[in-house]
Amino acid sequence: MSMTHQFIFGIYPYLCGVIFLLGSLLRFDREQYSWRSESSQMLATGTLRWGSDLFHVGVIGLFFGHFVGMLTPPEVFHALGVTAPQKQLLAVIAGGTLGTFGLFGLVLLIQRRLSVPRVRATSRRRDFLVLFWLLATLLLGLSTVPLSLEHSDGATMLTLMAWARHIVTFQGDAASLIANVSPVFKLHMFMGMSLFAIFPFTRLVHVWSGFAAATYVARPWQIVRSRKMGL
Repeated sequence: MSMTHQFIFGIYPYLCGVIFLLGSLLRFDREQYSWRSESSQMLATGTLRWGSDLFHVGVIGLFFGHFVGMLTPPEVFHALGVTAPQKQLLAVIAGGTLGTFGLFGLVLLIQRRLSVPRVRATSRRRDFLVLFWLLATLLLGLSTVPLSLEHSDGATMLTLMAWARHIVTFQGDAASLIANVSPVFKLHMFMGMSLFAIFPFTRLVHVWSGFAAATYVARPWQIVRSRKMGL
C-alpha cells in the first residue's frame, strides 16, 4: 500500500470533512449574501424544470442511498433476510436508475448554461467547476455498475462498506481495506469525497438551507390578531 493510497483513503476523507463543515460555517458567518442557489430561472426557463427535477431526484436519492447503504452494518441486512448478493443487486438497480436520472438532468443543465447567452454570461468559473465535477462523479459511479455485476457475490460491496464504517469510527486501518479494489471505484470515491471539499465555495451551500427548511413544518403556529381601528 503506497503513501498516496494511505493519504487519499485514510486521511483525505477527514480533510474533506473539516473543510466541508468549517468552510460552510465560515461562509454563512462572513458571506451570508452569497448564501443562495443563484437561480437563473428568471433569465431563461427552457429545459430548466426537467433538468433540475431529474438532477435533484437522482442526486438526493444517491446521497441517501450511499449514506444508508454504506454505513449500515451487514448484520442489520442479514437480520432482515437480505443477503450480500441481494443487497448488491438492489444497490446496482437503485443506483443505476437514480444515477441515470441525475446524469440526464445534469446534462440538460450544462447544455442550458452553455447554450443560453444570458445564463452563460452570468455564470462563474465555480459554477462550471461544480457542474463538470458532478458530471465526472456520476459517470464514474455509473461505470462501476458493470464491475459490480461481474462480481455478484457482494464481496467488493462489503469491503467498501467496511471502509466507510472504519472512516466514520476513526479506525486507522481503513485505507488498507480497499488496497485491492478496482481503480474505478477508487477514482469515484475520490471525486465524491472532493465534492465535500469544494462544497463551501460554490452554490451547493444552498443544500444546507434545503435541509433547514424541512423544520418549517414543525414550527409553532403563528397567531395573527386583527387590530381594531382606533386602538
